[in-house]
Amino acid sequence: MRPGNWNPPIELSAPEQSIVKRIKRAKLFTFLRQYRHQLFNEEFQKELSKLYADSTKGHPPVPPAQLALASILQAYTGASDAEAIEALSMDRRWQLVLDCIDCENAPFSQATLVRFRTALIIQGLDRRLIERTVELAEQTKGFGSKQLRAALDSSPLWGASKVEDTYNLLGHALKKAIGVIARQQGRGLAEIANDIGVDIVASSSLKAALDLNWDDPDQKNLALGVVLDALERFETFVQAQPESIEHPQVRSALEAARLIEAQDVEVDAHGEVKLLNGVAKERRISIEDEEMRHGRKSKSQRFDGYKRHILRDLDNGLVRAVGVTRANIPEASVTDAIATDLKYQKVNLVELHIDRAYLSSSLVQNRTQELTVYCKAWQVKNGKRFTKTAFTLDWDNQTICCPNQVTLPFSVGGKVQFPKNICATCPFRERCTTSKTGRSVSIHPDEPLFRELQQRQLTPAGRAKLRERVAVEHSLSHIGRWQGDQARYVGSRKNLFDLRRTAVVHNLHVLAKIFTNTTEQSAT
Repeated sequence: MRPGNWNPPIELSAPEQSIVKRIKRAKLFTFLRQYRHQLFNEEFQKELSKLYADSTKGHPPVPPAQLALASILQAYTGASDAEAIEALSMDRRWQLVLDCIDCENAPFSQATLVRFRTALIIQGLDRRLIERTVELAEQTKGFGSKQLRAALDSSPLWGASKVEDTYNLLGHALKKAIGVIARQQGRGLAEIANDIGVDIVASSSLKAALDLNWDDPDQKNLALGVVLDALERFETFVQAQPESIEHPQVRSALEAARLIEAQDVEVDAHGEVKLLNGVAKERRISIEDEEMRHGRKSKSQRFDGYKRHILRDLDNGLVRAVGVTRANIPEASVTDAIATDLKYQKVNLVELHIDRAYLSSSLVQNRTQELTVYCKAWQVKNGKRFTKTAFTLDWDNQTICCPNQVTLPFSVGGKVQFPKNICATCPFRERCTTSKTGRSVSIHPDEPLFRELQQRQLTPAGRAKLRERVAVEHSLSHIGRWQGDQARYVGSRKNLFDLRRTAVVHNLHVLAKIFTNTTEQSAT
């Protein structure tokens, strides 16, 4: 059965006015109470009701607007599902927003909140929460342009699951699989492990059970052999039990163990099993969260988990779109998802302010003529000799002219080799090249964009434009304050949901300022 629309009172009652007066710092509670009927208008509530099956059976579901408001407040306060339900029966600020003042019991259960979040993610309607804040802003007089000027940036998001070394990853996967079989058979984990002959896996600490000198390379190789032997024993055991091998969690744990073995273990020329030197490109680092990866924000800053990306509207401060990627994936990969979200908003991106990590993105590579990219150019170096920028490129005629006015044709993506006899007699030779074959210049496939960026930052106006990107760093900081530096959920999709609702919290603060300014302007 689909829920009906939620129509709470618009005017504040006397008890609500008393609560509002006592709210001094957490002003988002007050704002949501005042504007919840606009944020979740009748049309949007009908859209959310499609999360539920159209059936005449059963009890009417909880209005999704109430559940969505609770999810937003979770992002604002950092409350867990259990804490949110507790707050609804004990915190009058939560009761103010969800229209349940002085209720002894929460208007819905924790399970209902979890099911709503799952349905919202499956249907992709969490994206609509951000869009509603944009639509609400469009109702003001100072907003409504479909020409978007935006800045895009990212920050690290540490994974929620434990990162382990190879030994513990293998042991964790085995322990998880044995635990499933123990529950199937109604027996203890230690008992099943003993039957298989892998008692070390049942211990609270795998390395403590092995009791070896971990500073000795030979002892470490011995430990690796013992753990791999335990894996072989378990596979032999489980093959004899069809009901166990077919269990999805057992199969998943075994596949994870074999993947870890393939990525981290090698056999040397002497047939000795040992850890692989270096780190595999797509190395799995956690059993509970298979998407977490090693990543780097810089040469000195390493993190494990994900990257969060936000696109900020430079004209009004709203976050228009967000994305979550694995930590080891280049930043540029997120722009396809960002572009898809912008299509739903029916907006034209005319300015994009980015750092160099996004230059290879589809938004830049496939840009139209109406899109201008602002980015700090790569620094061109060539010691004390002429850099590439000293050579003039004529794009209309596809020619390059050197400082000595020698002109040659070029092709984008190719290399121009100036004749050695001309370079040998050139008066600028000492300032240009020492090569016996003459000076060569490579023309990058994105050379037109690079030249454009280089020329732009030579002027005060161009440098001022580049500084506009700082605004997105402020938004990232605000979102990081609410979301934290560690992911709340396992998996990129759930963390995308969390980032989206946190972006909604950010946008609601921006809306509060927009509405206040609009009210003040109307009063004058």
